[in-house]
Amino acid sequence: MRVSEAMTRDVRVANPGHTIQEAATIMAEIDAGVVPVGENDRLVGMLTDRDIAVRAIAKGRGPETLVEEVMSKEVKYCFEDEDTAQVLDNLGDQQLRRLPVLDRDKRLTGILSLGDIATQSIDGKAGRALGEISQPGGAHSQTANGA
Repeated sequence: MRVSEAMTRDVRVANPGHTIQEAATIMAEIDAGVVPVGENDRLVGMLTDRDIAVRAIAKGRGPETLVEEVMSKEVKYCFEDEDTAQVLDNLGDQQLRRLPVLDRDKRLTGILSLGDIATQSIDGKAGRALGEISQPGGAHSQTANGA
């Protein structure tokens, strides 16, 4: 199955200059725990509810903190024409639960989550990827980023 067949297409984007309160409002409106961060029609980061909680609130930073100060700047992504089986392997290896989806011009077209794949797949690969993702630590743990 291709990524484009499983991904969520309705994606809202935050700006690096937004406050984390504005980004959290976007997350609440779309009922999601992540929002891509874009600037000048390009993906420049990802912000999760966990980023807000751990990189901002836990360090005493308030709702006026800018998204760019707590977002993950190293963005892993996949392409809409890739096969989901390959993407699942990458999700497990990189310990990520979701990836922004780009077209070959590197424009954001959607978000692919482990849940998106799990609801479309019956071969058990999503479960194996979740097992790998759920291992403690990894390059994308909150303390590894140094934010």
